[in-house]
Amino acid sequence: MELRRADIIADALEELVFTGGFHDGDRLDELRLARQFDVSRTPIREALQRLVASGIAEQIPRRGVFVRQPGPVELMEMFETMAEIEGVCGRLAALRISEAALEELDRANASCCAAVEGGDADAYYRENERFHHVIYHQAGNGFLEHEALRLHRRLKPFRRLQLRLRGRMSQSMAEHKAIVEALRAGDPDRAAEALRGHVAIQGEKFHLLMSSLRSAAE
Repeated sequence: MELRRADIIADALEELVFTGGFHDGDRLDELRLARQFDVSRTPIREALQRLVASGIAEQIPRRGVFVRQPGPVELMEMFETMAEIEGVCGRLAALRISEAALEELDRANASCCAAVEGGDADAYYRENERFHHVIYHQAGNGFLEHEALRLHRRLKPFRRLQLRLRGRMSQSMAEHKAIVEALRAGDPDRAAEALRGHVAIQGEKFHLLMSSLRSAAE
């Protein structure tokens, strides 16, 4: 899947935020970034809007866009909410998913497997995103799908980052397979639990994520 220029720039900006190239409160200047990436200001604006949507930047009227890192409590609360929303999507999708959608999930998983073998966390995340979007849609509830997509976008940089933790891609892949098995079996309870556990960031996993964020910022 070919990425748009704005998405490539947004990924690069997220990386700069996490590796200390930008710090909390820094202003993201459109003109300077356009020169840095050798592009017009249009893809820069689109990239900045993605950062605003994900919550790692804030747009202040008449002042511009500024880096904003959520604290550990806010981040934990967002992941907790996302896990519950995903669980509901899984429960409904187990009752409503089509055979064509199950095949689409299988294709996404095959691409995820290739990314694991290649050690490519970003490629894995792109296919992982497709996997989850299929499930949101198959829940058959437009309002729920909209809310799931909205929070998914906000957590995107953090979900991408946690895939770089040692062994996380392989663990995520095993969880994907369990999710598809539950959906194919039409088991709403098992599908809900599998998706909730897949997204929940608790205990050691959360501490590892926060340690990664702190290390990147140093």
